[in-house]
Amino acid sequence: MKKHLGAGLAILALSAALTGCGGGGGTTPAASTPAATTAAPATSSAAPNATSPAPTAAAGVDLMIASSSLGDIVVDAKGMSLYYFTKDVKDSGTSACTEGCLTAWPPLLTTSDEPKVEGVTGTVGTITTPEGAKQVTLNGMPLYYYVKDTKAGDILGQGVNDVWYLADPAGEMITTAAK
Repeated sequence: MKKHLGAGLAILALSAALTGCGGGGGTTPAASTPAATTAAPATSSAAPNATSPAPTAAAGVDLMIASSSLGDIVVDAKGMSLYYFTKDVKDSGTSACTEGCLTAWPPLLTTSDEPKVEGVTGTVGTITTPEGAKQVTLNGMPLYYYVKDTKAGDILGQGVNDVWYLADPAGEMITTAAK
């Protein structure tokens, strides 16, 4: 009996953890997007999964600037680089990154109707994801993380497949190759 109870509790705990990701800001497998909180990628080189916690931005800042080998770039409050997807359509109110794309490129989410910025001069806003979360936009374009950027300052997503590019503080796409 104890063996069945232990297995049942383990299943219940796993179920609670997976359900918790729906409201706790972690990233989820390919068919879903993260819940409505400011999310950052997992801190491993593997794609995020339902049990990877995602830190929340400090001090309520959603966007700020940081120096990189490509000049000043837009990052979240933890210094994680943010990217544009060239397949997104400016001011469309939607993201072209769906399903499997979201595994490698989780969106920057916020709970605020007006994301807070430091040093960013482009127009900041939000769009609503299909799950009802708020994805941060810059100059009408959604912003994303890259899961292979595991620490502040990483810019490994720059130029991936010639469709992923960093944003500068004015909201322009940086299309130069990383040095």
